[in-house]
Amino acid sequence: MNTLSVRLQILFEDPFWIGLLERRENGTLSVSKVTFGAEPREPEVLAFYIKNWRHLRFSPAVPCPEQEKHQNPKRRSRDARRIQQTGIGTRSQQALQLQREQQKQERKMVSKEEKLREQERQFQLRRQKKKEKHKGH
Repeated sequence: MNTLSVRLQILFEDPFWIGLLERRENGTLSVSKVTFGAEPREPEVLAFYIKNWRHLRFSPAVPCPEQEKHQNPKRRSRDARRIQQTGIGTRSQQALQLQREQQKQERKMVSKEEKLREQERQFQLRRQKKKEKHKGH
């Protein structure tokens, strides 16, 4: 059975407001983080996510157990207050960290390829310069 739930949290991480979109699908959690400047209003947030939903980069899926069915309302409000004070949830942090690591690996590969191309270009220039010098004698 396919289940999909999406949750949006707007948090203040000094000095910016961020939007944290959590996508739970079949027992896995993926997270996307968007930085807003000033405090966004609800219509602005809704318009932003509707417009940019396809372009959001979600982190790789992290296993996540299903949530409990019923919870005492007082406990829920205490948990919500605690989350607001502490910031992003642990599973979300794990997913974001995994995404950062993947982006780091991609950057390393791209920079390595650029470095090799530059070395090859320098080698070809030296080789051409040697030929030019040799022709003169």
